[in-house]
Amino acid sequence: MAKRDYYETLGVAKGAGADEIKKAYRKKAKELHPDRNADNPKAEAQFKEANEAYEVLKDADKKAAYDRYGHAAFEGGMGGGGQRGGPGQGDFASAFSDVFDDLFGDMMGGRGGGGGRTRAQRGNDLRYNLRVDLEDAFKGMQKTINVPTAVTCGSCTGTGADGGSEPATCPTCSGMGKVRAQQGFFTVERTCPTCNGMGQTIKNPCHTCNGHGRIEKEKSLSVNIPAGVETGTRIRLAGEGEAGMRGGPTGDLYIFIEVQDHKLFEREGPNLFCRVPVSIASAALGGEIEVPTIDGGRSRVRIPEGSQSGRQMRLRGKGMPALRGGGAGDMFIELMVETPVNLTARQKEILKEFDEIQADNNPQGSSFFSSVKSFWESMKG
Repeated sequence: MAKRDYYETLGVAKGAGADEIKKAYRKKAKELHPDRNADNPKAEAQFKEANEAYEVLKDADKKAAYDRYGHAAFEGGMGGGGQRGGPGQGDFASAFSDVFDDLFGDMMGGRGGGGGRTRAQRGNDLRYNLRVDLEDAFKGMQKTINVPTAVTCGSCTGTGADGGSEPATCPTCSGMGKVRAQQGFFTVERTCPTCNGMGQTIKNPCHTCNGHGRIEKEKSLSVNIPAGVETGTRIRLAGEGEAGMRGGPTGDLYIFIEVQDHKLFEREGPNLFCRVPVSIASAALGGEIEVPTIDGGRSRVRIPEGSQSGRQMRLRGKGMPALRGGGAGDMFIELMVETPVNLTARQKEILKEFDEIQADNNPQGSSFFSSVKSFWESMKG
């Protein structure tokens, strides 16, 4: 079967220019690619036919030979313009590579071409763990921290090149940052091994940063800690992370707050709890005690007569402020009735006398032992 005319295969008129031929081939390649024509068994053969036609017509010497001799230009050793042979497997890879981005751009995120581009990279985000006292979390504060980070090199202004020179386009990938290799019918794309994906190489590295464009430096920053922060609160400082590469944007700094334990107060969200020891006499007779508050003040609390250990009393609004407004939490006083120790002889005598004359003064004890008695009797039954 005679070969189809290459111009006819691509759907262009004879004598068409290079741009028109390339545009027509792109259209054909998208239309006939086997991945998009799984139900058309002829698509692969037509796709290869279009590749062969484009490989000849895109080359000025081959095109001139074809215009003069037709298909005979590539048969029997005639090559036209000193070129031997027609398009082969390697030529197909070259032709297909020319439109790889256009053919798969919509399927692979719209990756664009263009040699010599600077491969700017965003700097890394940083994390800083900051411990604060409960008092500072209550009031809020301005805190100065020192953060080790990577900043733009002042000597080369981040280019990595010495003496004001500019980085050169990577000769391996032509600035794309990626290289392609033909594996059978498919083209595989990998990160360029020469420039590590940057698209540029530096012939004369900066002596200050050794060509990295960044240097390690400790940066002093002032951080506003809002009142009411809790452990796990995250504060973001935009643009205070590591400097970007090749002019890329700077990363962010994230400050994670850890509120330290307090020796007097325990915190549960916006509320505070304080355990206060009281004597047996105070718990039995009632009275008043003075308790501290987180703002540094004092509050007087009345103890009801006959209070037991674990009894709670609330001081409204004496807890932690809400982080995003909305008032403050409460403070809860929890009584802890103490048993006296190191008694004198007279104290022991008084307690023994009290124990002998007490009747129903211990309601919880009476209830407990009554339940014990019932339990033992049921076991006997």
